[in-house]
Amino acid sequence: MFLGPAIFQQVVEVTPLVAIDLVVRDAHGRVLLGLRRNRPARNFWFVPGGRILKNERMDNAFLRLTLEELGKPMLRSTARPLGVFEHIYLDSIFGENIGTHYVVLGYLIDLPAGASLVPPAAQHQEYRWVSPGQVEADLSIHQYTGDYFAVLPSRSSAQEC
Repeated sequence: MFLGPAIFQQVVEVTPLVAIDLVVRDAHGRVLLGLRRNRPARNFWFVPGGRILKNERMDNAFLRLTLEELGKPMLRSTARPLGVFEHIYLDSIFGENIGTHYVVLGYLIDLPAGASLVPPAAQHQEYRWVSPGQVEADLSIHQYTGDYFAVLPSRSSAQEC
């Protein structure tokens, strides 16, 4: 369902949005981050993801978001839930005077060895892979992305599930 900009602005002003974040990890334990183009979190490195649309089933949202954000559709059943997170920003796509509140479902996608992704550049200016040790020292990585690293299972325990 498409909402016009004025209606969507009202929604952002008065209610939380529900989103899915994709924590994509390669065989070396590095996580894919994109440099955000848009508010909120513009100019920060962030995991790919996006909001769930009205009347969109979570499985369909996951397929759509993995295609849009990663360039490859993936099934939600192949990902591991990381938990529910809350992201509150002082700004929004509508500027500095309207904050954004997200309730985010975090999912871990472990890529098999040799797998590659070619994410489209719609939401992010560029992409890079980062190891957990790089996150804390890099202030350009958004705090909310850093929160995902705190709950990441080891690569071997993720494969056992």
